[in-house]
Amino acid sequence: MNRISRFRSAMAALVPMVAIALGGPALAQSPAPAASPTASPSAAPAPAASPAPAETPSPAASAIPAPGTSPAPVASPSVVPSPPPAAAQTPATPPAATVQTADPFGEQFTLEPRKVVVMKGTANWDSAFDTLIDSFKALNALLDKQGIKAAGNSMIVYTSTDDSGFTFLAEIPVDQEPKNLTKDMSIGKSPEGKALKFVHRGSYDNMDNTYEAITNHLDDKKLEAKDTFVEEYITDPLKTAEDKLVINVYVPLK
Repeated sequence: MNRISRFRSAMAALVPMVAIALGGPALAQSPAPAASPTASPSAAPAPAASPAPAETPSPAASAIPAPGTSPAPVASPSVVPSPPPAAAQTPATPPAATVQTADPFGEQFTLEPRKVVVMKGTANWDSAFDTLIDSFKALNALLDKQGIKAAGNSMIVYTSTDDSGFTFLAEIPVDQEPKNLTKDMSIGKSPEGKALKFVHRGSYDNMDNTYEAITNHLDDKKLEAKDTFVEEYITDPLKTAEDKLVINVYVPLK
């Protein structure tokens, strides 16, 4: 896999403040001391009249509150729990993010053979994608002319590579055989057997990074690949922006 080896070099609680009581229960005012009645010097007591009893002074307010009239103690302000925040202030629970699972990388896969219409071609690396697109256009034109629909995704099978370019088979699965094939077209079967599956997203030019990662993966796992490998275009290369391509890469193992 020269193309693969070619690219190998390549993230407290709010403590409620308890209000201080504005004072304890007010102390009752101490009564002024009752004035002691002054005993008037009495003249000689008259035998018939008893001295009038001294008027008992009304005691001032007693220091002990009268029953039932105890001053109510000044109540400490109750700590009123804060009301829950208004709904508008409560951040809404964000919807669960859609998590995209990682694409398979080195997943074991078994390729099943399919009937395909095939077009042989050669290309150099500088114009590789344009050459592949031209091959797909020619195959699709043939099928459209005969009213035959593709039965699967377009594929490129690399049969040999070197530093200057590569040879390939452009393949489109079909259920019925088209007629009037050109000299560089034929009917055949797609590759079959055990392989490893990798996924590339992005432009064809950026596949260098994918193939470098594939090479490193094979080295790490001490796996030996065959000289051919397959690209399955999950997105239609004739209708999809090049930087939006999704391509499954299958590496058959020895």
